[in-house]
Amino acid sequence: MPENSYTGESYDVTSRGVNDQGNSYDHRVSESGAHSYHYSNQDGSYYYQNSNGSTYYNSGDGYSRYTTSEGNVSENYGSK
Repeated sequence: MPENSYTGESYDVTSRGVNDQGNSYDHRVSESGAHSYHYSNQDGSYYYQNSNGSTYYNSGDGYSRYTTSEGNVSENYGSK
């Protein structure tokens, strides 16, 4: 069973597919029962949408953005 690198929880992928933009996604359910979505985009970026309302975006080339469920944003412009 895969493990979330941030929480350490194992999760099951319950469904996966490709959206209208051609990006792949999967639906994940963690050990605690939390649901999330992971999107892998054709441009090399990826995005997480978590059950608590928080999101994480990584451009694949050094930029990342985390948004909490309260709307607070943390950005990183580090190198790849």
